[in-house]
Parts: sequence; structure tokens; C-alpha cells
Amino acid sequence: MPKKERIREAVTSLANPNYLTERAAAGWRLAALEWERDVPEEVEEPRAWSEDLPYGLQVSDDGSRLVENPSETKIVILALDMIVEDCPLSQVSTEMNRRGYRMRDGMAWTPTALFTLLPRMIQMGPRLFSSEEWMTRKQRLPRAV
Repeated sequence: MPKKERIREAVTSLANPNYLTERAAAGWRLAALEWERDVPEEVEEPRAWSEDLPYGLQVSDDGSRLVENPSETKIVILALDMIVEDCPLSQVSTEMNRRGYRMRDGMAWTPTALFTLLPRMIQMGPRLFSSEEWMTRKQRLPRAV
């Protein structure tokens, strides 16, 4: 198989047919054409943030930080209280719905929704368990044997 020689020429204007004929006469075959053009730079629009706020928090009035959402925190405390009392998630969701509590989207609480909320409950736990309100709640809980 014969060895091939290749060259790449940068061009600043359209190729002249005479030039192409001269190259072909010198034994060169046209192997490819490469085209390029300038395109205007597109300004990227910032993408919308798609992450939900952690349950129990809301954006502060000045929009600079997250603060506690009292109504959601009350729901988390009720759920934690019942879970500590060893109630199954089905019973916890039934009680929350009976009391008229709804999820953020307005739907009724389900055991699955509570299960997905468990990591957030764990995250909130240290702050809640050290509060005075929890200390008074803890006194009425049954003692483990």
C-alpha cells in the first residue's frame, strides 16, 4: 500500500479553479473541504433553581436566608412524637389527616410521604430534641424497659 502525504492549507479567500487544477496536475487529490464561520455568542440565561425547600423551612421575608416555617415544624413535631411512641407510619398519616394537616401540595398525608420525610426529620431532630417544648413532651412518653 503506497504511503500517503497530506497537507492542510489555511485559506483566506475562495479557492480559485486554476489553483485546484494546478494542484491536481501536481498529483494531489482533493480529500476534504472544511468549512467554518463566525457565529454570534449566545448569552446564557441563568437556569431556574429546581430544588425544593427543605420541609419545615421557608424563605425569609427579605429573601436572604431560610427560616423556620412554624406550621410545617408543628407537623414534623407531631409526626416525630407519634414515631417515638412507636406508631406505624400508616397510623401517623391517618392522625395527621384527621387533624386536617396537608402536605405542601394540598394532598393528604400518606405513609410513603412520611417515609420520604424521615431524612428531614432526622436532620431537624437535634434542634427539636434540645428545645424546651420537646423536654416537656419527653416527660410524658412511656419509659423503655
